[in-house]
Amino acid sequence: MSKPGSKPGSKLEIDWTRCDGHGLCAGLLPEDVVLDEWGFPVLRGREITGGELPDARRAVLACPALALRLTKR
Repeated sequence: MSKPGSKPGSKLEIDWTRCDGHGLCAGLLPEDVVLDEWGFPVLRGREITGGELPDARRAVLACPALALRLTKR
């Protein structure tokens, strides 16, 4: 969660109508995404820090189903 007066961070979201469970997001962002028993991503729901933002953007761009996105909190 953002501190009062600080810039809002980013959050990962999944479009479940697109997700096919390829698992690339978990490989690129293991701190933020784990795979369930069927291979689908489970987001930890925490804010993406500024230092993690490049890796998060890379994961969004690498998603073959275009199901992952970054949003502002």
